[in-house]
Amino acid sequence: MMDATNILKEAFDKQNGAGGNLAEYQQENWNMFSGLGLPAIKHEEWKYTRIRNVFTDKLVINNDNNLSKDALEKLILKGTENANRIVFINGRFDATLSNTTDSAEALCIKPLEAAAGDEDANFVNINLGHSQRYHGDGINALNAAFANGGVYIRVNKGVSLDNPIIIYHISDSSQGLRFSQPRILVNIQEAAQVELIETYINLGGGETLTNEVVEISAEKDAVLHYVKLQHEGEKTNYAGTTHIRQTGKCLTHAVTVTLSGAIVRNNLNMVMEAEHGESHMYGLYLLKGNTLADNHTIVDNAMPHCFSNELYKGIMDDASTGVFNGKIFVRKDAQKTNAYQSNKNILVGENASANTKPQLEILADDVKCSHGCTIGKLDEDALFYLRARGISAENARSMLLHAFAIDIIEQIKNEEIKAYAEQLVAERLSFNI
Repeated sequence: MMDATNILKEAFDKQNGAGGNLAEYQQENWNMFSGLGLPAIKHEEWKYTRIRNVFTDKLVINNDNNLSKDALEKLILKGTENANRIVFINGRFDATLSNTTDSAEALCIKPLEAAAGDEDANFVNINLGHSQRYHGDGINALNAAFANGGVYIRVNKGVSLDNPIIIYHISDSSQGLRFSQPRILVNIQEAAQVELIETYINLGGGETLTNEVVEISAEKDAVLHYVKLQHEGEKTNYAGTTHIRQTGKCLTHAVTVTLSGAIVRNNLNMVMEAEHGESHMYGLYLLKGNTLADNHTIVDNAMPHCFSNELYKGIMDDASTGVFNGKIFVRKDAQKTNAYQSNKNILVGENASANTKPQLEILADDVKCSHGCTIGKLDEDALFYLRARGISAENARSMLLHAFAIDIIEQIKNEEIKAYAEQLVAERLSFNI
């Protein structure tokens, strides 16, 4: 019986054997992965996330796709029928199930393999793999070794898209432990505006393991609203990096919502490479059972006069574990930086736990930076206040938790996605909205 490494090697040889525009890049990263291996708990950045344990001989890696367009329509989020749609099946971009509703003059979506060999090749060469400067581990390299299944997205200069881009990650777990590796590269050109939303679907109800890398470059005066909704199910294992570069003065706004999973690891990087950049980062993790959600964030201020605001909140029930590790770097030349970071946690279950580690590394001397964290239980005085007004203990608890969580959901710009996320949170907290 083959172990996970042999299964991965066989899959790599099969998909990379024919060469292609990304063949050299993929081979370099396979060699890197072979040298580094998968991260283990002795790796400081991965000591809470034992993702290595999920890589077993049960991995299923193939390109089977039996999903019809009619079946896909049943999975589309309500109210988003007019959205630009990108579909990944088992970690590979499927052009036949994807479609654009904005014009070709506004938006370009194509296989990453094609973009690496046409008029977008220069952008690909500069930006593909930039996240490895911050996450130079084996799991990032493993994703890059299979990059030819990825997608390239370009929002053209001066365009404000009429419709959001929604990325559907669909995994078929009916054959076993489905392993998927989506790769996404996004080019937001000068003065362009876009809403980019990711959501995840498990078909089959079995175990899944997803290793994802999203790399985004936003140019001068661009506006990005990014949302990640994770509610794939209790058997989901996920490790992903969203890496956002501000190459010009622009606005980026990211919301990450985690509602289920076995092991979930979210890396979010904001790299602020131009003066007067602005970034906002919001996260919510509502956990139950034995779920582990590990959120690692980086804000790297390389230039002066930048502003960043970060707020992550967690509610841990049963024996779940929430982790937050946030780093703010202020480089020597990044004077007049304003950077704020906060992490707040509520422990509901008796066996629930939270680990939080906010960090600042400041090399400039004229900055405003702050960070803080809290871990506690529900406010007993607030519970007593609600109970005294005839509200049951269960409803009082749900109301307080909902109030704690909802200000993160309200950061979602798209009204349909916000309403959907609100409903998911309300269902989790047994609260009628």
